[in-house]
This record gives sequence, C-alpha cells and structure tokens, in this order.
Amino acid sequence: MRRGEIWTANLNPPRGQEIGKLRPVLIMQADRLSSEFTPMVVVLPLTTRVYPTFKIWRVSVPARDRLRKPCQVITDQPRALDRARIGDGPLTSLTPAEMAAVEKSLKAVLGIW
Repeated sequence: MRRGEIWTANLNPPRGQEIGKLRPVLIMQADRLSSEFTPMVVVLPLTTRVYPTFKIWRVSVPARDRLRKPCQVITDQPRALDRARIGDGPLTSLTPAEMAAVEKSLKAVLGIW
C-alpha cells in the first residue's frame, strides 16, 4: 500500500452524514507510516457521483486500470481506517498532477493555504 494508490475499503457503518459502504479510497498517508507496524491508514474516499461544481473540494479521476468508473476524490471527508477495513488494491494510482490537485484541495478543506 503506497501513497497515491486507490484501494477498496469498507467504510461501514457510517454515522450521520459520513460516507459509507464498500468503495474506493485514496491512500494519503506517507509511505513511511504505511509499513506493517502502523495499525491505521489515512485515506480519502471516492465517489462515482461526479459533481463538476464541487471541483474545489473534489478531484476527478477518470476510469483506468482496475478503477472501472470515473470518480471524484472527496477531500472534505478524510478518514483514518484500521488496516482490516482495507481490501483489494491497488486499483490504480494517481498521476503526479492528480495528487497535486488532491493536496491543494485538502489544504483548502483544512484551512492550510
């Protein structure tokens, strides 16, 4: 599991307005933290509901490799998941330009300009 890769994860059960179900997630944490000794993985969920007007907080990723549908990375809902919730992958990896867009969007969500 490496930063910038998309894997599947089980986000159930959601609470309130949290995003749930089995869905693709983008691995965001540093590769150094992704070694086996850390029990948690920081991810951003993806959705197949693509909203062009949300482009400040969502980054579009076209279907490719094992990612079968176009998706958007939901930067306004970061999660730390137990490794047991991470499933199949990698489905694909983001390009450097896509990762830069995700980082810029996540910074905006976190108020880190």
